[in-house]
Amino acid sequence: MTTVILECISTLSISAQQLRRFPKLLESGLLKEMPSTVKDQDVPNLFREPYIQAGYRPTDQNWKYYFLSLFQKHNESVNVWTHLLVALAVLLRFRAFVETEGFIWDALSIPLVLYILASLTYLTCSILAHLLQSKSELAHYTFYFMDYVGVSTYQYGSALAHYYYSSHQAWYDKAWMFFLPGAAVLGWMSCVGCCYAKYRYNRPYPVMRKICQVVPAGLAYILDISPVVHRIIVCHVEDCSDRAVWYHSLQIFFFVISSYFFSCPVPEKFFPGGCDIVGHGHQIFHLFLGLCTLSQLEAVLLDYRTRHEHFTTRYGPTLTQASCLSFFLLIVCTASTAYYLRQKIKQKLEKKDL
Repeated sequence: MTTVILECISTLSISAQQLRRFPKLLESGLLKEMPSTVKDQDVPNLFREPYIQAGYRPTDQNWKYYFLSLFQKHNESVNVWTHLLVALAVLLRFRAFVETEGFIWDALSIPLVLYILASLTYLTCSILAHLLQSKSELAHYTFYFMDYVGVSTYQYGSALAHYYYSSHQAWYDKAWMFFLPGAAVLGWMSCVGCCYAKYRYNRPYPVMRKICQVVPAGLAYILDISPVVHRIIVCHVEDCSDRAVWYHSLQIFFFVISSYFFSCPVPEKFFPGGCDIVGHGHQIFHLFLGLCTLSQLEAVLLDYRTRHEHFTTRYGPTLTQASCLSFFLLIVCTASTAYYLRQKIKQKLEKKDL
């Protein structure tokens, strides 16, 4: 037995050594042949971020370069890796939950599966946007429009999970008729606002661009989080001890912090050029948004496991399945909106090149 354990430790040690050598192998091999990053004046105005002066990837390279830039040091590296690691964490946590809880595919589990799918969708779209947007102006718009589709998908996936697993009975009695339709409409409006702002306004961006992005997304969040906020307040008044409520509180805390860094270019505003690779506001936004997602995931899993009676007494299988179909309808609507504006951008760019 001791020999087997020692062999396992030895294997792990060798694997760890190989992983440590991997970045050096990349640098001496594939990455050595890749173009170096450039300064802000060397890329078109569209790709420049305020107060970020270096670490940009050159445009008009082949796709292989942008995929391999996952392992290169540039000003989008942290943005990519934060969401990539969170996506892996979501997959591993849900796999562990399925294996330990005896997960069964039925009406009760459909909103949970859609929530997991929505989380992975927004994380994947974000990863692709930050990894591949530097290819060209059209690629920049295309992948950011895709990112906005992912965000609205995640918003509605969260609304489904909160509605079916996390809501208190008193909240449900008042909001059940309008909550999901409202969440779907606001999720679509959030995508429309972000896509339109990206399409309509050029750098230097006016304040109206941020308003178009933040107002619809903010309204969607306020509605989506309302069952959770109500439950937290009720729990505080009743002095209950509920682990899920603690995780729900944590997700709101992390989201508020992430929203601040999304809206304000800090700390790079105070250190121009000093936060180019690590430490600028959008990276901090990604970090706290990832923590928000993981906290929310834990809360939803706890609610799913411990609140079956709330689900079975409120919702019938047929109505639940019908409601969940709206998840895919929302994706179709947001993707169609993004595609329409992408075509408008494509026409504009083609006219500019003539």
